[in-house]
Amino acid sequence: MPQLPVVFEVGSIIALVAILLVDLLIVARRPHVPSLRESGAWVGVYVGLALVFAVLMLVFAGGDAAGQFVAGWLTEYSLSIDNLFVFVIIMARFSVPKAIQQEVLMLGIIIALVLRGVFILVGAQLIEDFTWIFYLFGAWLIWTAIQQLREDDDEEQQDSALVRLLRRRVRITDEFDGMKFRVSQDGAKHFTPLLIVLIAIGTTDLLFALDSIPAIFGITESAFIVFTANVFALMGLRQLYFLLGGLLERLVYLKYGIALILAFIGVKLVLHALHENELPFLNGGEGFSWAPEIPTWVSLVVILVGMAGATGASLVRMRRDAVVSGR
Repeated sequence: MPQLPVVFEVGSIIALVAILLVDLLIVARRPHVPSLRESGAWVGVYVGLALVFAVLMLVFAGGDAAGQFVAGWLTEYSLSIDNLFVFVIIMARFSVPKAIQQEVLMLGIIIALVLRGVFILVGAQLIEDFTWIFYLFGAWLIWTAIQQLREDDDEEQQDSALVRLLRRRVRITDEFDGMKFRVSQDGAKHFTPLLIVLIAIGTTDLLFALDSIPAIFGITESAFIVFTANVFALMGLRQLYFLLGGLLERLVYLKYGIALILAFIGVKLVLHALHENELPFLNGGEGFSWAPEIPTWVSLVVILVGMAGATGASLVRMRRDAVVSGR
């Protein structure tokens, strides 16, 4: 596991928190529906910041750490596309006004970062104490990849049990009132649908974290790299939501690229667990010498090929469908 200078880690966390606060301040002071140009510019800024951070990792910690960060960031960025699909569904289902969607997404992303931070700390401790956890992580990712392939494109997302419980137990208005959580109606306090939307986004991301956190731990065991990769992947997610818009629904082969990545990292985790095996009932508690350790650069290639191939195939399908419908 790469060793990073403490000053670099602390300075990076402070800088990332400052960037998020500035972003939150901009959104709060100027709520609006961003144009494609604005969204594209901000996505470019956040991608650029991630690449700058990768260069700093190279300088302060060497090529191995930098490679793990880039692979981890790309993994989280590609898996976060699934989050966007769900965000689109949630925004449409609850009829969130376009004027406040930026603020809602920003709050949702902050909730996601807090939840993932807890997951990362727990995951890092489990890995340190129980190396056999990689068997479970690997099996879970392979199963998730299979489920991704079996998922029906037209399958309607259902409200979580928590959301359904709130609807029955809590007085909730039918209309939004800006970014207010509670309003007075008929002389009594009611929650607005904003509460439901944020809970739906938060609980959904919690489920996605069950896939994404084990996936990135298959690339690096550094909790710092895992956390920063997640931050950089989520920071530009809000702008990506507005940039892609309706295009998301037409990327029909994207799930195959995501399934490939999850399955590959799942296999990599199982092989790593076999290589470092400490379970007494397997090979007498000794590692399996035939189980290879897959290098970071191979993971990077698989991630890039998987996402580029799925996106390219989807665009070809879109063009073909457009030609057919134009006849």
